[in-house]
Amino acid sequence: MPGPVYRRILLKLSGEVLAGDQQFGIDPAMASRLASEIQSIHKLNVKIGLIIGAGNIFRGIEAATKGMDRVTGDYLGMLATIMNAISLQDALENVGVETRTLSAITVSQISEPYIRRRALRHLDKNRVVIVAGGTGNPYFTTDTAAALRATELKAEVLLKGTKVDGVYDKDPIANGDAIKYDDIKYSEILNNNIRVMDLTAITLCKENSLPIQVFNINNNGDLKKLILGKSIGTMIKE
Repeated sequence: MPGPVYRRILLKLSGEVLAGDQQFGIDPAMASRLASEIQSIHKLNVKIGLIIGAGNIFRGIEAATKGMDRVTGDYLGMLATIMNAISLQDALENVGVETRTLSAITVSQISEPYIRRRALRHLDKNRVVIVAGGTGNPYFTTDTAAALRATELKAEVLLKGTKVDGVYDKDPIANGDAIKYDDIKYSEILNNNIRVMDLTAITLCKENSLPIQVFNINNNGDLKKLILGKSIGTMIKE
């Protein structure tokens, strides 16, 4: 069997995925399934950094449109990412994967502070590193946090696991004639304002030549297939 084509990755998961079929909150069964997917590549000695969004619990931008202060809303969203991270840490350790949660917001009772050198040390010890709390700053999404941490932690690729199987020219759920890309350049994403990640995240990846692979995390086994070199979803690079 061929070995992994990537040895160090940053996996970005949408918060909505953790909700499962219930649409809101944290589904322990889904956390367990995600843990099994991650375990399958951890067994291949792949170094794994992980960031999960908060859309299953709270969205700061949406709260701001309803009258909440944007900074307040963003901090609430960061706290929600910590809840998701701890849930996923528990699921990973239940399947025997040693995991550490590092947060950009200090919550010393349940996570370590995010310090780059500490995160790198955990990766070197073959621990999954979950980075919570976004960047620790308002106005930045977890997509941007993923691009930033992937660069800091020397990831070879940013894998974005969502509920959609790749990048389309328009919303495939609302438009039956949407066209899926197998490959697309950063510049095309930016110039055409294709909504796959926020523009700050795409720009950061472009400036650091960090490829992004977008795939459907709900398809069992696809994460491992990607790591082993199979073409799945959409690759974004220059």
